[in-house]
Amino acid sequence: MSDTVVHSQPAYILHQQNYRESSLIIDALTRDYGRISVIAKGVRKAKSKTAGVLRPFVALSLSYLGKSDLRTLTDAEMLGSLFELTGLAFYCGFYINELVCNFLHKDDPHPEVFQDYQQCLAQLAHATEIEAALRIFELKLMDHIGYGVQLDYDLHHEKPIAANKKYVFNKGNGLVEDADGQFSGSVLLAIQQRQFDESHVLSEAKLLMRAVIDSHLQGKQLKSRAVINNIVKRL
Repeated sequence: MSDTVVHSQPAYILHQQNYRESSLIIDALTRDYGRISVIAKGVRKAKSKTAGVLRPFVALSLSYLGKSDLRTLTDAEMLGSLFELTGLAFYCGFYINELVCNFLHKDDPHPEVFQDYQQCLAQLAHATEIEAALRIFELKLMDHIGYGVQLDYDLHHEKPIAANKKYVFNKGNGLVEDADGQFSGSVLLAIQQRQFDESHVLSEAKLLMRAVIDSHLQGKQLKSRAVINNIVKRL
């Protein structure tokens, strides 16, 4: 079987780790091929011209070849300017990276996730409405991979979500009417319309998406979430 060769694929680095003395293993989100892993040989050498390019939150053009799960990087160029994420937004960038790494299977194309990811980075770079940007990305990601929650219908009771009722989230049944539920119908309908103008909507949306995401992580803890929580406590 001959090597698969890919030229100039738009991509973002999600995660990287040192490999041997001078190389990196890189997890990247590509536009047309989904999440891939490549080995970047020799890029940690002092004379490497590629090392400064291989950074998170930079729009890249990657070329690589190989027929296994770990391809070999042959070229990397910047496609545009770096998204300058600072303060809390910087750590939120690593949070969405971690989400993509956990929920996208390798070599499963999701061009819509790539577009949403790029849009979320742009919003984080402006450092305005960070919470809304994260919630929208989470909602879209879950929808794209088949884990989305129907926010306007109670499947268990087979009736629409009512603004004046309370609901609980159940992994098997979705949102279920419950007098002691922590999610109000009016907020669920606002989330469904992506209306995050009010603080209480953002608060409940955060709780809901955490419940949805955690239900699929099977006990795995997100490292970036713990870091963000510590930072927020200090603010």
